[in-house]
Amino acid sequence: MISRIDSHTTRGDRATLVRRAGTALLFAFGVALPACKASEAAKAPEEAPAPAAPAAAEAAPAAEAHAAPAGEAAAAAPSAPSIHSFTMKRLDGTEAALSTWAGKVLLVVNTASKCGYTPQYQGLQELHAKYSPKGFEVLGFPSNDFGGQEPGDAKEIQNFCISMYSVNFPMFEKTKTKGADRSPLYALLSDAKGEPKWNFHKYLIDKQGRPVQAWESKVAPESPEIVSAIEAQLAAN
Repeated sequence: MISRIDSHTTRGDRATLVRRAGTALLFAFGVALPACKASEAAKAPEEAPAPAAPAAAEAAPAAEAHAAPAGEAAAAAPSAPSIHSFTMKRLDGTEAALSTWAGKVLLVVNTASKCGYTPQYQGLQELHAKYSPKGFEVLGFPSNDFGGQEPGDAKEIQNFCISMYSVNFPMFEKTKTKGADRSPLYALLSDAKGEPKWNFHKYLIDKQGRPVQAWESKVAPESPEIVSAIEAQLAAN
């Protein structure tokens, strides 16, 4: 507290009081100055750093540039194997390239003359007669793989098919349909849609020669599911 100077104070006393007052003021100023500097230092962290989000946003297009469009990836995928690459022997011994039937819908069947499903020849022939004008064919591949139910030679098989069921769809020589020594044709069919479990197993082939569906022996050729699948493939490009 600075003492009050009045008229009764001596000159020496006044000088003393002035010095005391000056000292007090310097002390007060010295305390206030560091406080201001401390306050300014406290405010420094309030400056926010520059946001990093725009850099991440700018990096995103670069990553997108390396991603192939979905359509291009699909186009790059290898096409499914086709049976059109095979050549097989007909019952008369002549060779026939399966590419002869390119552009047609096919039903490939392993047949047998002494099987409980042998009467399916009739349904196969009816399918062939009905849809062949529209671009459909049945291809028959006799096989002795199941129960030894196709013991005859090519001539006997041909006579049986014609005399019993008036078959006029293409028939081929006896073919191995299962096991390590199966024909390349049946290796492709089995890999694509499963190996035959018995005679009269049926594979539906599209116009490009690719297996698209298969049915077990018990499914009759004239069944709605087979008929509708054939019609759908005929309508497809």
